[in-house]
Amino acid sequence: MKLRRYSAFLLAAALPVVALADALPQRSTPAPRTTNSVPHVQLGVEPVPALSAELLKRVALLPGVKIGPTMVSLPGAAGFQIEDDMPLARPEVITGGREFAHLHPDGSLHASLPPDLAQEAVRAGWAVSHPWSTQRDGWDGYVMIFTPTSDQELVVVQELVTASFEFVTGRDAGSK
Repeated sequence: MKLRRYSAFLLAAALPVVALADALPQRSTPAPRTTNSVPHVQLGVEPVPALSAELLKRVALLPGVKIGPTMVSLPGAAGFQIEDDMPLARPEVITGGREFAHLHPDGSLHASLPPDLAQEAVRAGWAVSHPWSTQRDGWDGYVMIFTPTSDQELVVVQELVTASFEFVTGRDAGSK
């Protein structure tokens, strides 16, 4: 599964129009080191609060998604929860409750991606596989997406979060 070019809700959020190739662009910021255990965190990364706040605004535009305290991550993380009335196409990839992804206080995220997109995100330097990704059925696409450091990186991170939502729900994020 490849990232789609901008979905309708992203355009509505007034994102800059940047044509993505069929494949993810290579991330120019070096990949941070991470722990290889749980809690799975980045090491030596400074958050960019303005970018995290903007990401939360954009994720809140996804249909049937509410932002709230995480059900599965560290204190201070924001969970991206799918409302109860929205069916899940792949409940086995959910980490807990109806939380399909969460934003850590340092700006990194954990999200369930389609496995081929997760591999592509790792190859392109956007993500690293979660230490438990090979230990639980359905988690082969579970990754940490690195903290975005610029508006351009935020666009790709948002696309990855949207892909996670679409993978988990089986819905197009642009449909109501």
